[in-house]
Amino acid sequence: KVPVLILSFFQHALNSGIRRYHVAPVLCQRAKVAMSHFEPNEYINYEKLEKNINIVRKRLDRPLTLSEKIVYGHLDDPAKQEIERGKSYLRLRPDRVAMQDATAQMAMLQFISSGLPKVAVPSTIHCDHLIEAQSGGEKDLRRAKDINQEVYNFLATAGAKYGVGFWKPGSGIIHQIILENYSYPGVMLIGTDSHTPNGGGLGGICIGVGGADAVDVMAGIPWELKCPKVIGVKLTGKLSGWTSPKDVILKVAGILTVKGGTGAIIEYHGPGVDSISCTGMATICNMGAEIGATTSIFPYNARMKKYLGKTGRADIAALADEFKQHLVPDSGCQYDQVIEINLSELKPHINGPFTPDLAHPVSDIGAVAEKEGWPVDIRVGLIGSCTNSSYEDMGRSAAVAKQALAHGLKCKSKFTITPGSEQIRATIERDGYAEILREVGGLVLANACGPCIGQWDRKDIKKGEKNTIVTSYNRNFTGRNDANPETHAFVTSPEIVTALSIAGTLKFNPETDYLTGADGKKFKLEAPDADELPKLEFDPGQDTYQYPPKDGSGQHVDVSPTSQRLQLLEPFDKWDGKDLEDMLILIKVKGKCTTDHISAAGPWLKFRGHLDNISNNLLIGAINTENGKANSVRNALTQEFGPVPDTARYYKKMGVKWAVIGDENYGEGSSREHAALEPRHLGGRVIITKSFARIHETNLKKQGLLPLTFADPADYNKIHPVDKLSIVGLKDFAPGKPLKCIIKHPNGSQETIMLNHTFNESQIEWFQAGSALNRMKELQQKSS
Repeated sequence: KVPVLILSFFQHALNSGIRRYHVAPVLCQRAKVAMSHFEPNEYINYEKLEKNINIVRKRLDRPLTLSEKIVYGHLDDPAKQEIERGKSYLRLRPDRVAMQDATAQMAMLQFISSGLPKVAVPSTIHCDHLIEAQSGGEKDLRRAKDINQEVYNFLATAGAKYGVGFWKPGSGIIHQIILENYSYPGVMLIGTDSHTPNGGGLGGICIGVGGADAVDVMAGIPWELKCPKVIGVKLTGKLSGWTSPKDVILKVAGILTVKGGTGAIIEYHGPGVDSISCTGMATICNMGAEIGATTSIFPYNARMKKYLGKTGRADIAALADEFKQHLVPDSGCQYDQVIEINLSELKPHINGPFTPDLAHPVSDIGAVAEKEGWPVDIRVGLIGSCTNSSYEDMGRSAAVAKQALAHGLKCKSKFTITPGSEQIRATIERDGYAEILREVGGLVLANACGPCIGQWDRKDIKKGEKNTIVTSYNRNFTGRNDANPETHAFVTSPEIVTALSIAGTLKFNPETDYLTGADGKKFKLEAPDADELPKLEFDPGQDTYQYPPKDGSGQHVDVSPTSQRLQLLEPFDKWDGKDLEDMLILIKVKGKCTTDHISAAGPWLKFRGHLDNISNNLLIGAINTENGKANSVRNALTQEFGPVPDTARYYKKMGVKWAVIGDENYGEGSSREHAALEPRHLGGRVIITKSFARIHETNLKKQGLLPLTFADPADYNKIHPVDKLSIVGLKDFAPGKPLKCIIKHPNGSQETIMLNHTFNESQIEWFQAGSALNRMKELQQKSS
């Protein structure tokens, strides 16, 4: 077995073009397989995983799900850790950390302020969020490098100093890079982006977190996670025709809704799994973020083995084969909920607008759109993104485009293509897919997030103009892609986006409807067929990786005190030991409030490393119950209406504490911790809602805020924007013990309600210290 592995590895290295991989002789030994080509001295430790699993299985005395095996296999203390799904907090030791450039700025600033000399686990930074889509890949990349030079230099030098690998702008989207290089069966990886679960397509537990969580792991501190429940999705049948892996998660999103997966891992299993490619499994896991899931995962199988081999990691696949019993669920394991989907009966879906869980079969969307008054003409079709930018995705889209070109047709809608990585871009250029997509009318954008996260300099419409776009992205919240609240965004598979862009209308169903060719003859598109992986080796394209030096202690990291893009962090103030009395209400939010509403992306991304500047976008997208408007709240001290950030700054200047009142699933969407840092920076103390999204609730705790929920959701209606609030009993703040809230109305009357929380003892210490980072420093000082 070993000689074959070595030969395979060397063959890949010789055929891989520009990028050359270091081959460590230690790879020849069993159980000494490197985690990645870029870290030849960091090894996969399946033996420890196996040992921990056996300890926990003996304790629990029951079959384990795959999710449990990998999560419990990474416990800091498997022998003593309390384990109860949905209740206990687990202390975990993840294998690695990944950060995208927008969130890495704040994460690295926090790590710098920790005073530690080097990261304790393999970590990487990926430059993908700061490249705006404008005129095409090369020009947009050059422009981004120029505009963001200060930030890129900071991240590159900080990476070099603290031992973090740096993927340069143009390398690709973080999640595609992770799938190609860093995810593997059984890994536990945390990433500062909500779509980190993409790595579950390779059988890993990959979880999106805020930057403060990443700092914990990089500092070598056990990472806390509430023990997740496990929702099983049993797949039967087989994918075929126009139905794609994207349709699986679009269907699941329609079933579970945007909060149905909160606090749970979605575990796919069953005979239908084997009909899905590895990158297709990644697509499904990626968009699990849209149902609030902690993460999603598939069991190790032949499709993963094939992908590992094609990406130069046959040695990892061979090792995974030896430990396969720990990389699949136990027979007879129990799930908290089971959903069954017959892939043979599943139809192509399209979800939206304005929310990713509004599911429709493609066959119905035209009629539904006409009934609802949604524009049926499609202005732009956009394929790619971290969810759907694999070789297979591009191949299936090109297969559709090729048929249209054969009949003399091009896209009626504008059409853009975002390759997921430099490797994908180079390979689809070599194999002709990119040229076909350009020929049908497409514009190939940079290897970056682009329009998916609002990095889109859109020119074809005016703001406020009602229009429809279709994308293969993952999110479609109001204004997310182009900052236009009247853009009706629908998410679907890349091949359906391509077909609809050719037809130019939502009323076209490629399964049944005909197009008219340039010769006037009608024709029907055949279901696309494409290779899941290239017949030749992947072309790695340009080398875009910067290795951290062995000793980075002499590296200088420059943050100018006059910079408008970067700002060193000052510690937040400690709790003063008193109850929070007579807080003003900054805003009572009506309806959906995602992290996009709390801390908008798009043009604000450039301030992600400067807390004071980015705080000028605090809650500007949230709707105020008092007047039904966004970014317009009453200043309780002046009685004048003004922007939310200005009002918060005024309260802070006057020394007045304030609170936010929110609705259901507050903070869903992105993992951006700025949505927690900003209210803390501007004087906020408490966020009270009907319910929270998982990542945002943790982020709020990390920054010393109190995320609380109504014991009775109807009490939301008792609080008015003009009231004052007091949180009493903080001296006795304890896990599982509700807090009392006194509502003081302007007429002098009072009401008392109870508020629940999910704080454990260590998280209460974060609150008391002012933040998790403050608490880390306290512990360091005690131990030194």
